Amino acid sequence: IEVFSGQVRVRAMLRVKKNTPLGKHVIKGKLSYQACSNKVCLPPEKIPVPIELDVVPDGTPVKAMNQEEFRYFEEQRQAPHLFPVAQSETGFWLSLLFIFLGGLALNLTPCIYPLIPITVSYFGGKSEKVFGNSILHGILYLTGLAVTNSVLGVSSALSGGMFGSALQNPAVLIFVACVMIALGLSFFGFWEIRLPGILTTIASRSYKGYFGTFFMGLTLGIVAAPCVGPFILGLFTYVGQRGDPFLGFIYFFVLSIGMGLPLCVLAVFSGAIEKLPMSGDWMVWIRKLMGWVLFGMAAYFIGPLFTNPDVKPIIITIVIIVGGLHLGWLDKTGRGLRQFSMIKKVAGTLIMAVGLVFFIPTLHEREGIQWTPFHDDLLQEARKNERPVIFDLSANWCKPCEELEERVFRDPEVVDLSKQFVTLRMDLTRENPLQDEILHRYNVIGVPAVLFFNDKGIEERKLRVESLVSRDEFLRRMKELLELDSTQ
Repeated sequence: IEVFSGQVRVRAMLRVKKNTPLGKHVIKGKLSYQACSNKVCLPPEKIPVPIELDVVPDGTPVKAMNQEEFRYFEEQRQAPHLFPVAQSETGFWLSLLFIFLGGLALNLTPCIYPLIPITVSYFGGKSEKVFGNSILHGILYLTGLAVTNSVLGVSSALSGGMFGSALQNPAVLIFVACVMIALGLSFFGFWEIRLPGILTTIASRSYKGYFGTFFMGLTLGIVAAPCVGPFILGLFTYVGQRGDPFLGFIYFFVLSIGMGLPLCVLAVFSGAIEKLPMSGDWMVWIRKLMGWVLFGMAAYFIGPLFTNPDVKPIIITIVIIVGGLHLGWLDKTGRGLRQFSMIKKVAGTLIMAVGLVFFIPTLHEREGIQWTPFHDDLLQEARKNERPVIFDLSANWCKPCEELEERVFRDPEVVDLSKQFVTLRMDLTRENPLQDEILHRYNVIGVPAVLFFNDKGIEERKLRVESLVSRDEFLRRMKELLELDSTQ
């Protein structure tokens, strides 16, 4: 198995309280980690990390230690390598484009629209009438917005480990899904989410000068948070999983540019406000559309809770089809407007068609190997009946396992041949009492792992699969095991 060999440095700041007893102390912690390549994943691991230190009185002479580590961090801090590294990543610029477009799309959310009169009234009351000054105020306005959201991006990146591990917890996934549903219901008018009035008042207060313009941009993100927050949450989580502060900053900076650009244009060219469509039935309908988007996000988040991989696409499909039916045919918004009603029906039909296109492949999906949850008794029973066994160990967090399931375990010839075996599977997605004992007994260090047992109950070690293999290679091993049994 290919493994990384080297050092990984984790930086932290330790502050000792004044009332801490003098003498030796041990800080006890745990390091949680998991390693994966494109062919195999190791199970998640936790190891204890004790850190010993001495607490001494103020003024006590101390001896410098670990100076190489401090020099390393100082060199990393001063080295201008972050931007070239980010540039080299595949799809970096394409990601920035989509994030920018996503920021523009956020202007369709209902909470952004009321900010238009605030923006125009603020800039309309400016004493500076010079065109150049207007552009500078617009840039400061946009920069303030970008700074607010970029701080969120950096914060999420610096706490990336917390987000990555938390999103593997079923309770966290359920909580996030419930938040999405609650926010979606607010878009349907069941309740309204607002910030305290004092914050909105502060945000809309007319501060003077360039600082006032910059402050307006800073507070814009706070005012818009109740509506755009659910959409930023997805990017917030992604950046947290990446754990790169630079990417956190640049992603949210670009998102903010996209979100604030239309308002910046309005600030500079206030006359454009007359060209915007007035709020009415179309905005109410878009609000409901955003609600269904949030329901779809909730369905996506709870997908990993189901061990059956077919459940997640079915739930998402139901949300899409029901959403299209409601938005196009059942919703009463703008019923008296003939042209608007026609647009709604066309849009609803298209949404339902997308759901059907998404669902049709699951109907025709090939039947896979019929696995039985592993138990020692089943293995012993197969040995007594002199039947060969295929024992698969996999997990939902293992991407090679998913590819093996799709490319190999659903192949018709593989499925047909598997009927001559007892097919057992152990799911390592969540820890179970037998997991450590089984991994130790068969010396399994990563997944995917497929073990082949002959009709005497003995594993044919040379046939073991320990990484992603092709359909032909898996068939060869199955046939070889059957041939070995027939010759013994």
